[in-house]
Amino acid sequence: MPSKKALVRRPGPRLAEGLVTHVEREKVDVDLALEQWEAYVEALRTHGWETVEVDPEDDCPDAVFVEDTVVMYKNVALIARSGAESRREETVGVEEAVARLGCSVNWIWEPGTLDGGDVLKVGDTIYVGRGGRTNAAGVQQLRAAFEPLGARVVAVPVSKVLHLKSAVTALPDGTVIGNIPKVDRPSLFPRFLSVPEEAGAHVVLLGGPKLLMAASAPKTAELLTDLGFEPAVVDISEFEKLEGCVTCLSVRLRELYA
Repeated sequence: MPSKKALVRRPGPRLAEGLVTHVEREKVDVDLALEQWEAYVEALRTHGWETVEVDPEDDCPDAVFVEDTVVMYKNVALIARSGAESRREETVGVEEAVARLGCSVNWIWEPGTLDGGDVLKVGDTIYVGRGGRTNAAGVQQLRAAFEPLGARVVAVPVSKVLHLKSAVTALPDGTVIGNIPKVDRPSLFPRFLSVPEEAGAHVVLLGGPKLLMAASAPKTAELLTDLGFEPAVVDISEFEKLEGCVTCLSVRLRELYA
């Protein structure tokens, strides 16, 4: 049976100091962000996911974006090394959490940099965004870690958004979705569906036809409903001010060994 565990990490008191790169800084309501995070975690649980809370890192403003710290493939956890030096301390608690779950742990080493948000898995194909936070050495190390396990690694350019998964994610049938103005090379994906909103490009696969989506993409939710999918909508407005989306607030572990 596939596993349904999700790593999450509570937002800390310095959340409003988080990095922004492609958007103007806005005031973040930290109390509201905590309420939104709790609702996000509850949505995962409601759809059958066991959430595993990683120890908080209150001195790391971006630590809530736990997806950036690790990439999972099968039972292997590849601990990331962010291109943003200020985020590198976030990995310690995540490394401990995946080790407790029985994962085999590997690491990205200097000079490699890689953020988990730059990695999109579609079946055994792993797309890696080569951009601001992930460099060529990081892509090479990810390839060395996962290709022997059966993965096919495809590097794609990212220049218009923070991470690859800020631009594209994938539906349960493997179709990659994105908002065209934010995608560097849609032609690199065998099946691509354009969606009308930037936030509509971000979905978390909950199981079957169910998708976790942000409330800020109502037109995309309507489109995907018409295509037979079942969006579950959460409000993550405070995290969107920091270039966050529904994917980066958790790490989904679907292939842990029993």
